Amino acid sequence: MNILLVEDELSVSNFIRKGFESEGYLIDVAYDGIIGKNFFTKKTYDIAILDINLPGMNGFQLCSEFKKEQPHMPIIFLTALDGLDDKIAGFESGADDYLIKPFEFQELLMRVKALTRRSNSKALTEKKISIADLEMETNGKVVTRAGKRIDLTAREFSLLEYLMINKGRVVSRVDIAERVWDLNFDTSTNVIDVYINYLRKKIDKGFDQKLLHTVVGMGYTIREN
Repeated sequence: MNILLVEDELSVSNFIRKGFESEGYLIDVAYDGIIGKNFFTKKTYDIAILDINLPGMNGFQLCSEFKKEQPHMPIIFLTALDGLDDKIAGFESGADDYLIKPFEFQELLMRVKALTRRSNSKALTEKKISIADLEMETNGKVVTRAGKRIDLTAREFSLLEYLMINKGRVVSRVDIAERVWDLNFDTSTNVIDVYINYLRKKIDKGFDQKLLHTVVGMGYTIREN
């Protein structure tokens, strides 16, 4: 599981990072809001933990931005601001939970586990994903573009599903290898590039508007021009 922590207090961020790493989680730490947003645009995360009073961009702004791009990703505010107005502002910006400092790490860990379980269940039960005229019915394993059915292999479907869940965001080859193949996948091979080309021919060939894009040096994305 990949966690994004945006916390400008070094002692607190180190404490949280060590705690999650000891539990086997992967965690990236940003010390101001702008760096946190840059991390978010370049990598796929399962959950974000945000302070509110941050340099560059505050937690409320970050939360709103994150939820616009990835509405299913859970977000926890971890802050010393304990007023009712602060909590209301936090939840109205899109937060899924709000934890007050000082805190016990075990409580934060339990909240992260609960929220990611809920998020994964929600994603699994979502029936339709769409972008432009490309539609995917996840339960029936049916993909259409402009009403015309597109036949995909199981691996092609899994790859397209992952790209569409993260539509508008760039996902790296490592992300794809971990989520679509498995953790032991050899990322030095060109198999991912081959499957991307298979998908591109099936979903973009014959259409003026291209949806599947390569971002050189970063990865791949599905988005409208």
